Amino acid sequence: MSDFEFNSSESETDNSDVDLQEALAHGVLKPGLNKIESKRQFPNDTKGLLQKQKEMSLDLPWLETLDCVNLPAPIAPEMQVRVTEHEEKRQNQLKNNRKLPQYDPSEDPIINEFKRELIFQRQAQGAVLQCFPRLHAFGIPTKRPEDYFAEMVKTDEHMQKIRERLLKEQAGKQQSERVKQLRMQRKEGKALQTQAKIERQKEKKDMLNQVKKVRKGLTNDTSFLEGGKRKGALEKRNMKNKKFGFGGKKRGLKENSKESSANMDDYYRGKSGKGKKTGKGKVVNKRPGKNRRMRNKVKGKK
Repeated sequence: MSDFEFNSSESETDNSDVDLQEALAHGVLKPGLNKIESKRQFPNDTKGLLQKQKEMSLDLPWLETLDCVNLPAPIAPEMQVRVTEHEEKRQNQLKNNRKLPQYDPSEDPIINEFKRELIFQRQAQGAVLQCFPRLHAFGIPTKRPEDYFAEMVKTDEHMQKIRERLLKEQAGKQQSERVKQLRMQRKEGKALQTQAKIERQKEKKDMLNQVKKVRKGLTNDTSFLEGGKRKGALEKRNMKNKKFGFGGKKRGLKENSKESSANMDDYYRGKSGKGKKTGKGKVVNKRPGKNRRMRNKVKGKK
């Protein structure tokens, strides 16, 4: 809309408002609703309508028109049960509704819509029950023969394209579903890792608290070191020690202790004092010292 048209329409609106205000001030219009009565009449020309209907009607045999005026077929018992269940469900939904203190199924638009669709179905069933015998009386079959062959309207090339497109869409859906499952598995894996990490931190914190209590002398219970994952870790450590050796500290393993120095089981001094007597009474000479071995070595070379 141009500026000129907009200004002109605005001025017309202002002028109409001014005219209405002046008419109201002079008493031509009174406050309230002003209804404009239409002078057009709508006569009911029954004779003309019947004449037009007679001109439009065609005198054709029934097989050409297949007109059928009938009552709806009787409702099936299972459909009546569904209608009752539908009304009870709707009544339970609106039980606490203040706008409908007294529920009436005949005034419910949802129930009426359901019944209307059911009447359409029953009307079609009644037409089938009434028209099929008449068609059979005229010798017209109402079922397709078993050997009926109808040529397809679409070509094989067109159907092949449709088949390829359907297969492509199906493959895309499967791929999308697979990606969605992988994404969900990844999320679940991350959630499990986070949960395991939180549990490990909690166990570590509990163990440190127990250790602090033991150090302060508040408790003597050390069973927390033997249970749970601590026990599994100790078993794993023992298996590694058994397979690869113990490792650790090597220095000072042969040093005497209070218990070893007091143990005299392996100590025995022979009668001659020059060696250790074995179980058969033989005396084993001790190894000569280093200086003596060196002198014997020098003498042997000479």
